[in-house]
Amino acid sequence: MTLNQAFSIRVRELLKEKKMTQYKLEQMTGLYHSTMTSILNNKTKTSNFKSMALIIRELGVSITEFFNSPVFNFEKLDID
Repeated sequence: MTLNQAFSIRVRELLKEKKMTQYKLEQMTGLYHSTMTSILNNKTKTSNFKSMALIIRELGVSITEFFNSPVFNFEKLDID
């Protein structure tokens, strides 16, 4: 699994947990629909840390809490 795939999976988990739509997250972060869709559908080659930080902040979790998930098994994660 790539880092971008893990990020997308985690965002989708938190959206579901918080009963939040992608549209609401787009509005809160100020990210374009196309940007958010690319991130959530793993269409980006590399994620922009600013976009990642905006998403994490608006999901209402700390960076530590966000990355404290089994999807971020860094021993098996493809970071290339």
